[in-house]
Amino acid sequence: METVVVIGGGITGLTMMYELQKLKKNAQLDLHLTLVEENASLGGKISTVHNGEFIMETGADSIVARKKGVSELLEELQLQNDVVYNDVGKSYLYQQQQLKAIPEDTVFGIPTSIESLFRSELVSTKGKVVALKDLITKNATFTKDSSVGEFLEQFFGKELVQYQIAPVLSGVYSGKLHELTLATTLPFLVDYKNEYGSIIRGFHHHRQQFLSADRKKFISFRNGLSTLIDRLEETLIDATILKNTRALKIERQHKGYTISLSNDRHITADYIVLATPHTVAQSLLNNPSLDAEFNQLKTASLISVYLGFDLPDSILPSDGTGFIVPENSDLVCNACTWTSRKWSHTSERKQLLLRLFYKNSDPKVYDMLNHLSKEELVKIALKDVEKSLHITGQPVTAEVTKWHQKMPKYDLNHRKTIDSLNQKLKASDPNVLLAGCSYYGIGLADCMLNGKHIAEQIIDLVKKI
Repeated sequence: METVVVIGGGITGLTMMYELQKLKKNAQLDLHLTLVEENASLGGKISTVHNGEFIMETGADSIVARKKGVSELLEELQLQNDVVYNDVGKSYLYQQQQLKAIPEDTVFGIPTSIESLFRSELVSTKGKVVALKDLITKNATFTKDSSVGEFLEQFFGKELVQYQIAPVLSGVYSGKLHELTLATTLPFLVDYKNEYGSIIRGFHHHRQQFLSADRKKFISFRNGLSTLIDRLEETLIDATILKNTRALKIERQHKGYTISLSNDRHITADYIVLATPHTVAQSLLNNPSLDAEFNQLKTASLISVYLGFDLPDSILPSDGTGFIVPENSDLVCNACTWTSRKWSHTSERKQLLLRLFYKNSDPKVYDMLNHLSKEELVKIALKDVEKSLHITGQPVTAEVTKWHQKMPKYDLNHRKTIDSLNQKLKASDPNVLLAGCSYYGIGLADCMLNGKHIAEQIIDLVKKI
């Protein structure tokens, strides 16, 4: 009997175990499956908190509906009837101490038509005219490995990028645009530019893909995202799940591996998948030949503050779901989601629920915030709410979560680094694979798809024996 051990019980590891169990059964393989998770519960960055009438996601809050494999997996898990979708409304930028709408017919702040460009309240007339050069300039040098910031500024000019696009994209991908590649953000922009001669024209030809009601949908569940975690765990009837168990060390044997666990336990494995943050994988492998690549991988930090009020959600602008904060603002937060508006299931009586995000885009500010108590962070969040939304009431509930150095951040060399790391790992530690958001995509749908792909790789390796 061959043994597969997956270390890490987040969404990647759980999806992988689900797919391994299914593939094992279909191929009638003699395969033992074990999942190791150091925490008391599974889910990783997915964690739903129920507090009074409010439902709060302390980590990720949704899955992109249109992503490959999402609907198929939910049907297999019989979760279709539990699915809820976000309410679509305007997103705002907090600019000049007021909320200004990001044009609705934009994608990540990028205009999809000339009309969209000139309707913007965020850019001057001069900036809009400069952005028209996208229609007449050709791409001669940029590839998918180029900086997304340099690419966009080349064809749109600095003003549109700085005041409309960068705040949105930087918020989504947790990094400065000049440090992110097109490949790890919006690789299709290069295709649009090359095929249509214009990014704007490219988006115009693909408007249905991005701006239709179906394409704007994000998925959650009536009782929160942990519903998915619980259902995946329920399905793993042919696997051993070790919770409250930390993997300490991986030792290479003549055949296979020995994994040292907490509580003086040891298990053996023929195949190991490390579905953990890259720092944990690096420590477990303890292989100096891999350190150069591991040390190039970057992380970001995030503090999330939920505030639930005994106030009606209707006090917010009726057409909005939240706002983003550009750099050099008088607010401390980077963004604010009007959760009760965006996700109606999160507030049973339609009372106001807000979620504020504090990122490490300014290291000094973040370091100060990271050392504050829950009560101190709530006070800062309330000041941001008062300045931006003019709400002065006290919350009836608050939830603070700190994700310190736990958010992957892809830089310009990310793809090359992962390719090199995998080549070295294959040579030094055959049958050990890396998985998860540190390497193959940050969104939940990306992690789910990666879990499926790694499961297929494992089964292919087992069949070759």
